[in-house]
Amino acid sequence: MASAGTYDAIVLGAGGAGLMCAAVAGQRGRRVLLVDHADAPGKKILISGGGRCNFTNLHAGPERYLSANPHFAKSALGRYRPEDFIALVDRHGIAWHEKTLGQLFCDGSARQIVAMLLAECERGAVELRLGQRLSDISHSDGQYRVTIGTETAAAPALVIATGGPSIPKMGATGFAYDLARRFGLKVVEPRPALVPLTLGGEEILFRSLSGVATDVIARCGKIEFREAALFTHRGLSGPAILQISSYWRHGQQVGIDFLPARRRGWLVEVKRAKPRSTLRSVLGSALPDHLAETLAERIGLLGELANLPDRKLSETEARIADWRFNPSGTEGFAKAEVTAGGISTDGLSSRTMESNRVAGLYAIGEAVDVTGWLGGYNFQWAWASGWAAGQVL
Repeated sequence: MASAGTYDAIVLGAGGAGLMCAAVAGQRGRRVLLVDHADAPGKKILISGGGRCNFTNLHAGPERYLSANPHFAKSALGRYRPEDFIALVDRHGIAWHEKTLGQLFCDGSARQIVAMLLAECERGAVELRLGQRLSDISHSDGQYRVTIGTETAAAPALVIATGGPSIPKMGATGFAYDLARRFGLKVVEPRPALVPLTLGGEEILFRSLSGVATDVIARCGKIEFREAALFTHRGLSGPAILQISSYWRHGQQVGIDFLPARRRGWLVEVKRAKPRSTLRSVLGSALPDHLAETLAERIGLLGELANLPDRKLSETEARIADWRFNPSGTEGFAKAEVTAGGISTDGLSSRTMESNRVAGLYAIGEAVDVTGWLGGYNFQWAWASGWAAGQVL
C-alpha cells in the first residue's frame, strides 16, 4: 500500500473544530494532514444562522454549556474567548453584526467564515484531503496510521473532530464514538439537543396551531429560557423550546408561561377595570388569536369576568403562567442542531483535549460531551477546543 506521508498530526474532520485545530497547529510549524469524508469543508458552518453563520456569542461562559463534568469547558473557553475569534474575523475583513442575546452573525455569508478558516489552514501549510474514505485506523510504536483510499498516512498525534450524529443528511455519523471506544475512551450516551419536541395524546390538539409563535418562558426542572416558542405540525419548536430540549428527558414535563410580562394578579385587575371582558377577549388582546382561542377553550372559563370569583381567576392566571406539556419525544437527530453527550470528558485533559490514557489521541468540538446553548455557543466551543489542541500538537 502506498504511503501518503508522515505528519506531526492527523486531524479527522474538517468542520469548525478540525479546521481551527489544523490551522493553529500548522501555523506553529507542525506538518498537519486534515481529512474529511465530505467533498467540501465546513458544511455545518454553511447552513448555520440561515446561511450567515452565528459564529459566536458574547456571553459564552462555561455555565452555558451542558456536560457530565460542568467544569471541563472552563479551561479552553477561558483561554480562547469570543473576542479572540472576533479579532480573527476582523483581520479577514468580514463584516458582522450582533442580533439578540449576544449572537454574532456575518453581514454577508457563512461562506466567508469557511474561506477564512481555509485561508488560515493554507497559511499553516495544512494538507487537506476531502472526499476521502477512511478504511483503517491503527496505533502502534507511538504512531497512528490512517488508511485513506489506497494510501496510509502516519503521525504521532491523531485528533478526533468528526462531530456527532446530528443532521445525518449532511453526512453526520457516530464515527467519533466508535473510534473513541476502540481506543478505550468512554462515551456518554449521545442524544439529540437543540431539537423540536413532539406532542401526542390529548395534546395533539395543539398541532392545529402549527405556525403560531409567541414570546414565552419555557421551563424544565429548574432551567428556564425566555424566547419565542413555535407550534408545529408535530409539536413544539422555536428558540425557547430548542433551548429547553437540551435539558429535557423522557417523562419530564415542560412548563410554558404564555404571558411572561404579566405580574401576579393581573387577571383580577382586568376584572376590576373591564368587568364585561371575557377570558377569550383578554387573551386575544395579548396572544395570537388562534392560540388565545385554544387556551380559553381548554380552560373552559365562560362568561364575563365580573361574574367569576377572584379565586377562579387566580387559578387561571397560574395555569397560563405554567401550562404543562408532556412531550412524547423529540424530532431526533435528523432535526437536532447539535448532539448532547459524546466522548466522556473524564478521559480527556481540559487544557489540551488529549486523552489521559492514550498518548497523542485528542478529541475536540461536538464529538466531546460538551454542548452549548442555542446562539453561537457551540461554534465558540469548536474554536476554543480546536485552539487548545492546536496549541500542543
